[in-house]
Amino acid sequence: MNATLKRLFEAARHLYLDPGFLENLETPLELIQARLTIAMDDGSTRCFLGYRCRYDDTRGPTKGGIRYTKDVDAYDVVELALMMTLKCSLLELPFGGAKGGVVVDPNSLSKMELERLDRAYARAFYRVLGPDRDIPAPDMATNETTMAHMADEYYTIVGKKTPAVITGKPVALGGSLGRDDATARGGFYIMRHKADTLGFKSKMTVVIIGCGNAGMHYARLAAAAGCKIVAVSDSKGGVGNHAGLDINQLKAVKSRGSVTGMLGSTGVFELSGDAMLAVPCDLLVMAAKENMVHAGNAGSIKAKAILELANGPITPEADAILEAKNVIIIPDILANAGGVTVSYYEWVQNRQGENWSLEKVHERLKAAMISQADAVWACAQEKHFSLRQAAYVIALSRIAKAMNALKMTISSRLL
Repeated sequence: MNATLKRLFEAARHLYLDPGFLENLETPLELIQARLTIAMDDGSTRCFLGYRCRYDDTRGPTKGGIRYTKDVDAYDVVELALMMTLKCSLLELPFGGAKGGVVVDPNSLSKMELERLDRAYARAFYRVLGPDRDIPAPDMATNETTMAHMADEYYTIVGKKTPAVITGKPVALGGSLGRDDATARGGFYIMRHKADTLGFKSKMTVVIIGCGNAGMHYARLAAAAGCKIVAVSDSKGGVGNHAGLDINQLKAVKSRGSVTGMLGSTGVFELSGDAMLAVPCDLLVMAAKENMVHAGNAGSIKAKAILELANGPITPEADAILEAKNVIIIPDILANAGGVTVSYYEWVQNRQGENWSLEKVHERLKAAMISQADAVWACAQEKHFSLRQAAYVIALSRIAKAMNALKMTISSRLL
């Protein structure tokens, strides 16, 4: 049983649910695997394995990103699609959850080969997709260019422009302002709103594991707010500075490759592996991969709170260890939901033919994140739950209400 399903069943124990409800959520609605064949620049052909999982559409069309990584498999996309189902429910978005992936090392392909792969994915799965059925978005190692290629291929196949079929597109092609940093910004809004509740000073110390899109944007936002970024890492290594890392230098070296480019600067020292977790700080931001915090290293964490900007960075076993240490975890289905929330805003704009200002996007995102954070905190306090348990219980109860309403609709139709 995957970690998300395990947590879902645990949350279900606190709710009065129809016996058939959990059976519905135990398996995905639809899981498709496809062979993607593309021409390489040298004239040869290669095949890649692609996946799309639509987990549940009770609350609306399914929504979820597409990742390109050599490690992805069917089990990953199923678990991530379930997580998206819960995330959309928690943020009260009119979506179910989905996820996609391609087994590939994107760094091994040229720009033209990547474009052919993007278009091959759209051709393989276009029957699954649609603005009222399944709406992809970027995920690990994909971006707005990936989405532009897929959207354009979809338009060619169906014979009309349908911008609401994909979100995370370039602004010039129907994307939304504010989508680029939405995942980090959503988590940042929560931390600013709950700083006093967590007992943090306004200028908290922060460690960031994973300096991709979400991690770098969080570093920028936190530094601008006066926080001290004392350590960061990416796939090539980590660096720290007790006095705080220079954010402008960090952005510059990361744009050239890796945060390790800061080594040699005054006060900067090297950190590797689990040593990042042991750096004392107020807030540890997990913005890299799944299962990075586990039973073997959770005990070394010295942070007061953890923000899960990545999906599933902490195992259930590590949860128990951290809870015993009184470490507060802001769970992924709340912490990183800013991305899907602004994706929803893009979908709405595309369907209505509107272009919202950046200020409007930020205002709506802030209100949504604060509202649901307050709901999770209130549930946790009232029921003596962890924040993760509270988030799962709220998300699950909203899906259950939708399923019950649908059941009543179907029953009345049969009478």
